[in-house]
Amino acid sequence: MTPSKRPGGIPGHEIWRREAAKARGRLYPPTVLYTVYAAVLMASAMRTPHAAAALAFFAAGIAAWTLLEYGVHRYVLHGRFPDGPGVMRHFLHVRFDPLHWEHHERPWDGEHINGRIGDTLPFSIALVALAALFPVWSAPVVIAGLLQSYVVEEWVHHSVHFYHFDNRYFRYIKRHHLYHHSPKGGDVGYGLTNGLWDIVFRTRIPAEQRRLLYGRVGRGTRERAVARTDEGPIGAV
Repeated sequence: MTPSKRPGGIPGHEIWRREAAKARGRLYPPTVLYTVYAAVLMASAMRTPHAAAALAFFAAGIAAWTLLEYGVHRYVLHGRFPDGPGVMRHFLHVRFDPLHWEHHERPWDGEHINGRIGDTLPFSIALVALAALFPVWSAPVVIAGLLQSYVVEEWVHHSVHFYHFDNRYFRYIKRHHLYHHSPKGGDVGYGLTNGLWDIVFRTRIPAEQRRLLYGRVGRGTRERAVARTDEGPIGAV
Protein backbone atom coordinates (compact mmCIF):
# COMPACT_ATOMS: atom_id res chain seq x y z
CA MET A 1 0.00 0.00 0.00
CA THR A 2 1.48 3.35 -0.99
CA PRO A 3 1.55 6.22 1.52
CA SER A 4 -1.04 8.20 -0.44
CA LYS A 5 -3.53 5.32 -0.10
CA ARG A 6 -3.16 4.78 3.62
CA PRO A 7 -6.22 5.23 5.88
CA GLY A 8 -7.26 8.82 6.28
CA GLY A 9 -5.26 9.94 3.25
CA ILE A 10 -2.32 11.01 5.42
CA PRO A 11 1.08 9.32 5.14
CA GLY A 12 1.75 7.27 8.25
CA HIS A 13 -1.83 7.67 9.50
CA GLU A 14 -1.87 4.32 11.31
CA ILE A 15 1.48 5.14 12.97
CA TRP A 16 0.15 8.54 13.98
CA ARG A 17 -2.85 7.01 15.76
CA ARG A 18 -0.71 4.42 17.54
CA GLU A 19 1.84 6.95 18.77
CA ALA A 20 -0.87 9.38 19.86
CA ALA A 21 -2.52 6.67 21.94
CA LYS A 22 0.82 5.77 23.48
CA ALA A 23 1.46 9.38 24.46
CA ARG A 24 -2.03 9.78 25.93
CA GLY A 25 -1.45 6.73 28.11
CA ARG A 26 1.45 8.57 29.77
CA LEU A 27 -0.63 11.70 30.17
CA TYR A 28 -3.74 10.31 31.85
CA PRO A 29 -2.29 9.65 35.35
CA PRO A 30 -0.95 13.18 36.00
CA THR A 31 -4.08 14.66 34.44
CA VAL A 32 -6.35 12.81 36.86
CA LEU A 33 -4.15 13.27 39.94
CA TYR A 34 -3.37 16.97 39.53
CA THR A 35 -6.86 17.91 38.36
CA VAL A 36 -8.47 16.21 41.35
CA TYR A 37 -5.98 17.94 43.66
CA ALA A 38 -6.70 21.34 42.12
CA ALA A 39 -10.48 20.81 42.23
CA VAL A 40 -10.44 19.74 45.89
CA LEU A 41 -8.20 22.64 46.90
CA MET A 42 -10.27 25.21 45.07
CA ALA A 43 -13.52 23.82 46.46
CA SER A 44 -12.12 24.11 50.00
CA ALA A 45 -10.67 27.57 49.40
CA MET A 46 -13.89 28.93 47.93
CA ARG A 47 -15.79 27.98 51.09
CA THR A 48 -13.59 30.27 53.17
CA PRO A 49 -14.12 34.03 53.64
CA HIS A 50 -11.15 34.53 51.31
CA ALA A 51 -12.69 33.29 48.08
CA ALA A 52 -11.59 36.34 46.07
CA ALA A 53 -8.03 35.99 47.35
CA ALA A 54 -8.09 32.28 46.45
CA LEU A 55 -9.00 33.14 42.86
CA ALA A 56 -6.17 35.66 42.74
CA PHE A 57 -3.69 33.12 44.12
CA PHE A 58 -4.88 30.51 41.62
CA ALA A 59 -4.30 33.02 38.82
CA ALA A 60 -0.84 33.68 40.25
CA GLY A 61 -0.11 29.96 39.99
CA ILE A 62 -1.11 29.99 36.33
CA ALA A 63 1.11 33.02 35.66
CA ALA A 64 4.00 31.40 37.52
CA TRP A 65 3.63 28.27 35.42
CA THR A 66 4.07 30.17 32.15
CA LEU A 67 7.49 31.35 33.34
CA LEU A 68 8.42 27.96 34.80
CA GLU A 69 7.37 26.26 31.56
CA TYR A 70 9.71 28.51 29.59
CA GLY A 71 12.61 28.15 32.04
CA VAL A 72 12.41 24.36 32.30
CA HIS A 73 12.15 23.94 28.54
CA ARG A 74 15.07 26.25 27.82
CA TYR A 75 17.49 25.53 30.64
CA VAL A 76 16.63 21.98 31.76
CA LEU A 77 15.20 20.16 28.76
CA HIS A 78 17.53 21.93 26.34
CA GLY A 79 20.39 21.98 28.84
CA ARG A 80 23.37 19.68 28.78
CA PHE A 81 24.32 17.64 31.82
CA PRO A 82 27.48 15.68 30.97
CA ASP A 83 28.45 12.78 33.18
CA GLY A 84 31.40 13.15 35.51
CA PRO A 85 32.76 12.44 38.98
CA GLY A 86 30.46 12.96 41.90
CA VAL A 87 27.01 11.69 42.76
CA MET A 88 25.24 14.92 41.83
CA ARG A 89 26.77 15.21 38.34
CA HIS A 90 25.97 11.59 37.60
CA PHE A 91 22.41 12.01 38.89
CA LEU A 92 21.82 15.11 36.73
CA HIS A 93 23.26 13.33 33.71
CA VAL A 94 21.10 10.24 34.13
CA ARG A 95 17.96 12.12 35.14
CA PHE A 96 17.99 15.15 32.84
CA ASP A 97 20.36 14.73 29.90
CA PRO A 98 18.23 12.32 27.83
CA LEU A 99 14.88 13.94 28.66
CA HIS A 100 14.32 16.08 25.62
CA TRP A 101 16.87 15.38 22.93
CA GLU A 102 15.17 12.15 21.95
CA HIS A 103 11.94 14.08 21.54
CA HIS A 104 13.63 16.36 19.01
CA GLU A 105 15.18 13.41 17.23
CA ARG A 106 11.81 11.58 17.01
CA PRO A 107 9.10 14.21 17.64
CA TRP A 108 6.33 11.84 16.49
CA ASP A 109 7.36 9.09 18.93
CA GLY A 110 4.71 8.68 21.63
CA GLU A 111 7.32 7.64 24.16
CA HIS A 112 8.81 11.14 24.08
CA ILE A 113 5.87 13.53 23.66
CA ASN A 114 4.68 13.68 27.26
CA GLY A 115 6.49 12.97 30.48
CA ARG A 116 5.56 10.23 32.91
CA ILE A 117 3.98 11.09 36.24
CA GLY A 118 7.21 10.03 37.96
CA ASP A 119 9.00 12.94 36.27
CA THR A 120 6.99 15.51 38.20
CA LEU A 121 5.59 13.67 41.24
CA PRO A 122 8.62 14.12 43.56
CA PHE A 123 8.67 17.88 42.91
CA SER A 124 4.89 18.10 43.24
CA ILE A 125 4.90 16.31 46.59
CA ALA A 126 7.57 18.66 47.91
CA LEU A 127 5.65 21.74 46.75
CA VAL A 128 2.33 20.49 48.14
CA ALA A 129 3.94 19.66 51.50
CA LEU A 130 5.54 23.11 51.73
CA ALA A 131 2.35 24.88 50.71
CA ALA A 132 0.38 22.97 53.39
CA LEU A 133 2.10 25.14 56.00
CA PHE A 134 -0.02 28.08 54.80
CA PRO A 135 -3.79 28.76 54.78
CA VAL A 136 -5.68 26.74 52.17
CA TRP A 137 -6.69 29.85 50.20
CA SER A 138 -3.10 31.04 49.73
CA ALA A 139 -0.01 28.97 48.87
CA PRO A 140 -1.87 25.66 48.38
CA VAL A 141 -4.04 27.33 45.75
CA VAL A 142 -0.95 28.72 44.01
CA ILE A 143 0.39 25.17 43.73
CA ALA A 144 -3.00 23.96 42.51
CA GLY A 145 -2.90 26.58 39.74
CA LEU A 146 0.67 25.59 38.92
CA LEU A 147 -0.12 21.88 38.64
CA GLN A 148 -3.32 22.40 36.70
CA SER A 149 -1.44 24.61 34.26
CA TYR A 150 1.13 21.86 33.83
CA VAL A 151 -1.68 19.49 32.83
CA VAL A 152 -2.98 22.00 30.29
CA GLU A 153 0.51 22.54 28.87
CA GLU A 154 1.04 18.80 28.43
CA TRP A 155 -2.24 18.46 26.55
CA VAL A 156 -1.39 21.44 24.36
CA HIS A 157 1.99 19.91 23.58
CA HIS A 158 0.37 16.57 22.85
CA SER A 159 -2.18 18.20 20.57
CA VAL A 160 0.23 20.22 18.45
CA HIS A 161 2.06 17.01 17.59
CA PHE A 162 -0.97 14.89 16.80
CA TYR A 163 -4.10 16.95 16.12
CA HIS A 164 -5.48 19.80 14.05
CA PHE A 165 -7.98 22.23 15.61
CA ASP A 166 -9.39 25.05 13.55
CA ASN A 167 -9.09 27.98 15.91
CA ARG A 168 -6.75 30.96 15.95
CA TYR A 169 -4.83 30.05 19.12
CA PHE A 170 -4.18 26.47 18.09
CA ARG A 171 -3.00 27.43 14.62
CA TYR A 172 -0.62 29.94 16.22
CA ILE A 173 0.85 27.65 18.89
CA LYS A 174 1.17 24.71 16.49
CA ARG A 175 3.20 26.75 14.01
CA HIS A 176 5.20 28.28 16.86
CA HIS A 177 6.12 24.88 18.28
CA LEU A 178 6.74 23.10 14.99
CA TYR A 179 9.13 25.87 14.01
CA HIS A 180 10.98 25.16 17.27
CA HIS A 181 11.39 21.60 15.97
CA SER A 182 12.83 22.79 12.67
CA PRO A 183 16.59 22.84 11.98
CA LYS A 184 16.66 26.61 12.54
CA GLY A 185 14.31 26.68 15.52
CA GLY A 186 16.14 24.80 18.26
CA ASP A 187 17.31 27.99 19.99
CA VAL A 188 14.04 29.92 19.78
CA GLY A 189 10.37 29.38 20.57
CA TYR A 190 10.74 27.81 24.01
CA GLY A 191 7.23 28.70 25.12
CA LEU A 192 4.93 25.68 24.86
CA THR A 193 1.59 27.37 25.45
CA ASN A 194 2.46 30.96 24.59
CA GLY A 195 5.21 33.15 23.18
CA LEU A 196 5.28 35.83 25.90
CA TRP A 197 8.52 34.85 27.60
CA ASP A 198 10.23 34.32 24.27
CA ILE A 199 9.61 38.02 23.67
CA VAL A 200 10.83 38.99 27.14
CA PHE A 201 14.02 36.89 26.97
CA ARG A 202 14.70 37.52 23.26
CA THR A 203 14.24 33.98 22.02
CA ARG A 204 11.36 34.90 19.75
CA ILE A 205 11.14 33.38 16.27
CA PRO A 206 12.87 35.81 13.84
CA ALA A 207 10.63 38.45 12.30
CA GLU A 208 10.91 37.17 8.74
CA GLN A 209 9.99 33.65 9.81
CA ARG A 210 7.08 34.97 11.88
CA ARG A 211 5.79 36.74 8.79
CA LEU A 212 5.90 33.50 6.84
CA LEU A 213 4.33 31.50 9.65
CA TYR A 214 1.54 33.89 10.64
CA GLY A 215 1.35 36.58 7.98
CA ARG A 216 -0.74 36.93 4.85
CA VAL A 217 1.29 34.73 2.54
CA GLY A 218 0.41 31.87 0.24
CA ARG A 219 -0.44 28.53 1.81
CA GLY A 220 2.47 26.72 0.15
CA THR A 221 4.97 29.33 1.36
CA ARG A 222 3.61 29.17 4.88
CA GLU A 223 3.73 25.39 5.00
CA ARG A 224 7.36 25.42 3.93
CA ALA A 225 8.10 27.74 6.87
CA VAL A 226 6.47 25.37 9.36
CA ALA A 227 8.81 22.78 10.86
CA ARG A 228 8.94 19.33 9.24
CA THR A 229 10.79 16.29 10.38
CA ASP A 230 12.58 13.61 8.41
CA GLU A 231 10.27 10.82 9.51
CA GLY A 232 6.82 10.25 10.88
CA PRO A 233 3.54 12.13 10.36
CA ILE A 234 4.30 15.12 12.58
CA GLY A 235 5.39 17.23 9.64
CA ALA A 236 1.84 17.47 8.32
CA VAL A 237 0.19 20.83 9.03
